[in-house]
Amino acid sequence: MNPLQQLKSELDRSISDLSAAQILERPPASPDRWDIYQIVQHLLLTYSSTSASIEGRLEKGNPTRSTATLSQLTARLVVLQLGFFPGGRPAPSLVTPSAIPPDPVVDGRQLASAAAAALDSMDGVLNYAQSRFGAVPCLSHFALGPLSITQWRKFHLLHGRHHIRQIFAIRRPYGF
Repeated sequence: MNPLQQLKSELDRSISDLSAAQILERPPASPDRWDIYQIVQHLLLTYSSTSASIEGRLEKGNPTRSTATLSQLTARLVVLQLGFFPGGRPAPSLVTPSAIPPDPVVDGRQLASAAAAALDSMDGVLNYAQSRFGAVPCLSHFALGPLSITQWRKFHLLHGRHHIRQIFAIRRPYGF
């Protein structure tokens, strides 16, 4: 299965049954952490950022010429090969969610629908880029260095799962 379609399904299962009040819950022991809405907003920002950056490469007509540093190669090994996504790092400002709750407040079904649409849109951009660039690294990630389309898909799956675990960690103590 396409990793982004798999992620879409997993994300849907994690939030679609939540009410508008439930998506605004934060971890009870860490009220300064993101609520469920902010976690999904962060994911949506990463999807639009990746799409826009890939579209920029497509407009230029060529993949990135960047090469990975040793620290990026190490990070890539840990994340993409070993599947370990380290936590506790602040998100880059470009993909940091707003602290202001949504107005109007949305429920989990609406949030899941927005995530599905964003994933489908990004998947279309990635498919087109793969047809143009093939298997070569086409765009650099700030921490992982230049990634191929296949690696970008895997990154988003692992990143999404990292945040889905956070969503379930918020849900668990509240019993929903």
